[in-house]
Amino acid sequence: MSVSCQLVTFRVAAITAAMQQKVTEAFPVYMKFLGCGDAFGSGGRLNTCFLVNRRDASFLIDCGASAMISIRRFGVDPNGVDAIILSHLHVDHFGGLPSFILDAQLVSRRTRPLMVAGPKGLGARLDALMEAHFPGSTKVERKFPVELIEISPGRPVDVGSTGVCVSGFVVSHPSGTPSLALRIECDGKILAYTGDSEWVDALLEAGRNADLLIAEAYCFDRKVRFHLDYATLREKLPMIGAKRLILTHMSPDMLGRLSELHDCQAAYSEASAVVKRVILTALRSLPVFPRKRTQVGHRAMSGSCQ
Repeated sequence: MSVSCQLVTFRVAAITAAMQQKVTEAFPVYMKFLGCGDAFGSGGRLNTCFLVNRRDASFLIDCGASAMISIRRFGVDPNGVDAIILSHLHVDHFGGLPSFILDAQLVSRRTRPLMVAGPKGLGARLDALMEAHFPGSTKVERKFPVELIEISPGRPVDVGSTGVCVSGFVVSHPSGTPSLALRIECDGKILAYTGDSEWVDALLEAGRNADLLIAEAYCFDRKVRFHLDYATLREKLPMIGAKRLILTHMSPDMLGRLSELHDCQAAYSEASAVVKRVILTALRSLPVFPRKRTQVGHRAMSGSCQ
């Protein structure tokens, strides 16, 4: 290849890269808290369901039993969800899958593949759940494939062709299959999620230097087996080094003491407020710990939420 051809090639590559960067900046990644409650509806909150809204391949983190209610209430197009990533197989975290899949088949008329990533044993548990909710539903031919991806602890796995890579870390929360903390990489950002668990050192690796850490804080300082409390989490935060922390999966005890938070944010109750969006691409400009406690979804939130 001549020198002139090489120069043209390099210039085209540089222009293409610049255009891609502008496109990325024009279409930031949002996270919407569609559900942030515990298994018992504390505070009137819906079950866990987070939407990471990307221009090309959006995905859910957990899909609790009330997920379709959240999706309809907040105007989310389920056909725009390419993948669902599950932390563990309790009803408040994956119990919404049967309704999501049947809606895709009968109501939303989905044709594109749906990828579901979760702990080992996902296939058998999903079939059992589908049959318990809608007998015979596993034997009906669908117009779209459901592709299951098992997350093996310590082995990063690509979620199809979405550009999302997820790593799972075993935590302490019995659920019939391994319960996982998740470390998700997409669009140059790292999103970490503790799932449900009492403190284990695996959470250090899962959340290390993440742009956003979403953590269970079931109680303020009371110890409940297999669940995290805010006091323990706060003690461990300097070792984790996450740039931003948002609390979720809170009991009445924790919800009653939100005014005592000073180093993080609490996911807001969707039942009484419009869901707000956390912009992942803007996280680097935010302080590691906001000085004043705020709630995601509350108007007092800074300009990082839309």
